[in-house]
Amino acid sequence: MNYETIRYEVEANILTLTLNRPDKLNAFNSVMQRELLDALDKADADDDIRVVIVTGAGRGFCAGADLEAGGDTFKMGKSKKGDSARSGSAKATVHRDGGGLLTLRIFELKKPIIAAINGPAVGVGITMTLAMDIRLASEKARMGFVFARRGIAPEACSSWFLPRIVGIAKALEWVYSGRVFSAAEALQDRLVSSVHTAEELLPAARKIAGEIAEHAAPLSITLSRHMLWRMLGADHPMEAHKIDSRAVQALGRTADAREGVESFLEKRPPKFANSPSADLPDFFPWWQQRDFE
Repeated sequence: MNYETIRYEVEANILTLTLNRPDKLNAFNSVMQRELLDALDKADADDDIRVVIVTGAGRGFCAGADLEAGGDTFKMGKSKKGDSARSGSAKATVHRDGGGLLTLRIFELKKPIIAAINGPAVGVGITMTLAMDIRLASEKARMGFVFARRGIAPEACSSWFLPRIVGIAKALEWVYSGRVFSAAEALQDRLVSSVHTAEELLPAARKIAGEIAEHAAPLSITLSRHMLWRMLGADHPMEAHKIDSRAVQALGRTADAREGVESFLEKRPPKFANSPSADLPDFFPWWQQRDFE
């Protein structure tokens, strides 16, 4: 696919996806959604890519949904209350939220993903980052969960992600008010891990990505990513123990485990050979896939 709204650049095992509609502050539209989904599929299939960074071109990260359709921007389909019950399936009447399709794909990703929020990020511009593993922000970034001010509801699965990141009270405050807030407030309330000057933002993201790409076994990262995210919904630590035991046993038998120990003892950089595309253990995925119903 030739991309119109994003840039796809790989260097030193790091993929940088740049939202690339700078004249529109990288506003999110259906083309960008399709292209991001395709890019994530490509990243998962490419074992040379160890880490993904997402950032924006120009002065914005993503200004939210493209509003060029005016008042009909969020008018999706003609479903009414009760239609789903009558038809027996939500699939027949409900238009699936594009931001949710994107965050669900990010949730399934086998690679770590970092948001480098370089400027304004509101609406889907901020909710798309909630499924990412690490968020860094520029001092120039401004963020807002502005849905109530547009007469709509939170999207992109943010009602699941946001309270898990910042706690329910802060999530409710931001969503109820719909106000736009600073990077400093985002840092104070743990929405982002760190704040940087505009010039230092991407280098800081690449430093984290480089540490992962250079020192961590890709197979270990894939399992670790899904173990940590999916245990957020577990009802007892026994669920973690079940997966931990299987993971340690499966990975302990791999060439990577031997290489990890031997490289440490020999005081040299590791050369990991196992890949997420070919060597995931038989129990992966261990969770039940969810359908849209």
